Amino acid sequence: MKPTLVLVGRPNVGKSTLFNRLTKTRDALVADMPGLTRDRHYGHGRLGDKPFVVVDTGGFEPQAKTGIVHEMAEQAKAAIAEADVVLFLVDGRTGLAPQDRVIAELLRRSDRPLHLAVNKAEGMDRAVVAAEFHELGLGEPRVISGAHGEGVRELLEFALAPFPDDREEESPQGPRVAIAGRPNVGKSTLINALLGEERVIAFDMPGTTRDAIEVPFERDGRRYTLIDTAGLRRKGRVFEAVEKFSVIKTLQAIEEANVVVLMVDASQDISDQDAHIAGFCAEAGRALVLAVNKWDAVDSYRRERIKDDIARKLNFLGFAKVHHISALSGQGIGGLLASVDKAYAAAMIKLPTPKLTRVLLAAVEKQAPPRRGNFRPKLRYAHQGGSNPPIIVIHGNALDAVPDAYTRYLEKTFMEAFRLQGTPLRIRYKTTHNPFAKPD
Repeated sequence: MKPTLVLVGRPNVGKSTLFNRLTKTRDALVADMPGLTRDRHYGHGRLGDKPFVVVDTGGFEPQAKTGIVHEMAEQAKAAIAEADVVLFLVDGRTGLAPQDRVIAELLRRSDRPLHLAVNKAEGMDRAVVAAEFHELGLGEPRVISGAHGEGVRELLEFALAPFPDDREEESPQGPRVAIAGRPNVGKSTLINALLGEERVIAFDMPGTTRDAIEVPFERDGRRYTLIDTAGLRRKGRVFEAVEKFSVIKTLQAIEEANVVVLMVDASQDISDQDAHIAGFCAEAGRALVLAVNKWDAVDSYRRERIKDDIARKLNFLGFAKVHHISALSGQGIGGLLASVDKAYAAAMIKLPTPKLTRVLLAAVEKQAPPRRGNFRPKLRYAHQGGSNPPIIVIHGNALDAVPDAYTRYLEKTFMEAFRLQGTPLRIRYKTTHNPFAKPD
């Protein structure tokens, strides 16, 4: 079992910067402003033969009683409760703050192995920087720079010393499932409902989620990685630099996912922004499940209207299964993962060349491609060219003359023949060149 290292500290002490260094990624948003990280953010790191899980937490203000700051503090407390080691970060440049004393006392009572790391100490005398932090009574302060890497390896070696090496191969993580949609549509609530715990902050305020938060999850022996994404607003409404980075993270999360659960709000009409997000998912070739949330909050007239709206404005998502759910009450979410499994299986399917070719030839016999001038495209055989989404490569002659409408006909034929539900399908043409033709 990998040890779990949890990074804790008041806002803006450099926890996310250290998280990125330990995971060798840029997964956590980093900016010179307090309160940027809000949810628990998990990542994986390795020191030699010692793998570990590292958890980034929001700025810890344990005395907060209400609001988003209180929710952030609850997330940090939950992370501390599951920690094998807590790394308590303080700011070496601003010195010891009253809030550091409050956090130190709470951590001392948590009875978790605890190491004090004095961050942002690049270019400074280590002994001088560490001196005042002895007052916290948490043992020898470890002076580091998360941004520059100074002292980080020594801190890790010290923190991981009690844990054995692990040379076992990583077990598969299962499908990566991104939950996407407009702000305040219920993405975080859905993830909490699937997990059965308040894993991410669900708050009645648009923009609560800023980062793309990955959550390992297992149900019925099957593993998933759920990704809670920031809500995507219309371009004209994206003002703050942080929000612009959040949008980028969301788009990256969609591109790197295997399946996207696209959430829309049953109490509102399908907007241009909903269609834009759906179009991005389809263009990226992601397998997709459509979840219509807040279904229990609308009457029969509204339900029929939203169904018509989806049929008109999201008609290009004909391959996606639609679920009517309530993330808050848990209504209808039981079948959601079953559709995710089917969409993932369809996206990763292996298609045998002989059967692909038989389906192709039967489709051509039923409806041949139209002529262009004196020539009719000749489709000879097909094979698979990739997965997620499935790509079918068709070989033949004069294939640059195949019209888009005929390509759509072939896509539909292949999807019906192989019973592909939940994933788009791509067709690529490869014209066979005549080796005896004279060069131009």
